[in-house]
Amino acid sequence: MDSFTLTITPLGGLGEIGLNCQLWETAGGAVMLDCGLMFPDDEHLGVDVIIPSFEAVSRVRDKLTGIVLTHGHEDHIGALPWLVRELNKGIRIYGSDLTLALVEHKLREREILSRVELCSVTADTALPLADMIFHFFPVCHSIPEGFGLGVETPVGRIVHSGDFKIDPHPLDGTGTDLQIFRNFAGEQGARLLFSDSTNIMRPGRSFTEREVKKSLGKLFDAAGGRIIITLFSSHIQRIQEVFDLAEERGRTVIISGKSLAGNIDTARDLGLLKPPPVFFNAHNGVPILPDNKVVLLVTGAQGEPLSALSRMVMGGHRQLGIRGGDTVVMSSRPIPGNNKAISRLINEIYRLGAEVIYEDINAVHASGHAYSEELRDMLLAVRPRIFVPVHGEYQHLVKHGRLAQLCDLSPENIILLEDGMPLTITPDSFRIEARVPVEYTLVDGKGVGDVGVAVLRERRILGDEGIVIVVLVIDSATGSILHGPEITSKGFVFEQCYSYVLEDAKCLVLEEIETAWERTQYTCENIRSSLRKFFKRILGREPIVIAIISEI
Repeated sequence: MDSFTLTITPLGGLGEIGLNCQLWETAGGAVMLDCGLMFPDDEHLGVDVIIPSFEAVSRVRDKLTGIVLTHGHEDHIGALPWLVRELNKGIRIYGSDLTLALVEHKLREREILSRVELCSVTADTALPLADMIFHFFPVCHSIPEGFGLGVETPVGRIVHSGDFKIDPHPLDGTGTDLQIFRNFAGEQGARLLFSDSTNIMRPGRSFTEREVKKSLGKLFDAAGGRIIITLFSSHIQRIQEVFDLAEERGRTVIISGKSLAGNIDTARDLGLLKPPPVFFNAHNGVPILPDNKVVLLVTGAQGEPLSALSRMVMGGHRQLGIRGGDTVVMSSRPIPGNNKAISRLINEIYRLGAEVIYEDINAVHASGHAYSEELRDMLLAVRPRIFVPVHGEYQHLVKHGRLAQLCDLSPENIILLEDGMPLTITPDSFRIEARVPVEYTLVDGKGVGDVGVAVLRERRILGDEGIVIVVLVIDSATGSILHGPEITSKGFVFEQCYSYVLEDAKCLVLEEIETAWERTQYTCENIRSSLRKFFKRILGREPIVIAIISEI
């Protein structure tokens, strides 16, 4: 690679919400920027999480000088446990104290913490890696200690916004100072800007946390019974607001949820959270208090079936439940794909007699991502010569590119990259290289990558059409049937109602055996094919058919 060349390959985060991950390569080495996961949607039946493909990273394993993390959200750090196993021992991971504390917990749980070196960075850090120098710019986001990046490279200055919003009066004092970005870009502007596109479709400016706290305060004043608040367990500032409001109004906070309890402990240890002198974890017991003196802070903002809120609603929580007179506040925005689960949960809460307050009807949530006017401010501050929108579905990238044109960027310098499209930059030009394979990896239990399109297709058929199992025993010498055929239906038909169909299916199996018993290795496939055609013709259904033939 030429000493004045930089190639940046997006491994995730361009064309979807989540999976944020980039590989930066120079003649002096390689650096990874973030390593996030994505949560599955309805089409990923049974899949736990989705992670990027690390094939491109494995190729430069010996050149990799470090992993730089912008902040501690799952879509930026969640895939690290799988990546670390692919890398040489001793790889350095750079991030803020909170980000690294969250990473440490993940790696310790999987007993791979010894494989990495965690290196803390601050706003004053100038980090040299692979012929580049990384500078860390504090930004306002929905988790503390997030960074945008200013990177001095052999091909010019590059800015990565990270996940950000512009809150002029943030509650915790950490704002996005555009002057820092402006100063780094210099009089000529930055060579390249990567900028968060998540909320490009939302006009104007995002709500501030002060507005959210004011709305929550009004709800606290109006509620006559228990207040139940669910939010992202990483939203430390929002958790602090709940603690403060409860203390001001004489309510006791009871928390429930493993991730919530863990993040509260971590943030408190780092001095990022100041809980009241007394609060309770439901796991250790629930105090007896009047309803109007209680705030329950619980996990379950996305309708997760095993979360504290879901278990409270469905009666599966050992200590807590939902009852009439409760006010349930959903202080979050649905992640794409979770809307149905959240809607079902809200319906059940209403069925139990509680009131539900959520973003669409009350300002109880402020996004951590910039709206269109704030994104415009970032473009005007950095004044890039090349612009690449990131972190969003393709429609978001397109709309962000159009916004850049309104900020006087020429269309030929606005690049709509997708995952696996390497962008190579030289001092006076840029080009898009041949696409590299970046098909994301599905994680199901302890299996990584062993579930693919074919398995998901079978799972979908099983869910839609069911399965039919045929079992019989054949005399290997004569071909006569010693037992069966037995036909079992699971999720296909109710056997008592369609016994005649299954009897006809048995006759079809007997015919196949009589005509081809000596070619047993082909008989299973013949039976499978014949039965699928038969069921399609008679019932209009195509179940999975499994034939089990034993010879003795």
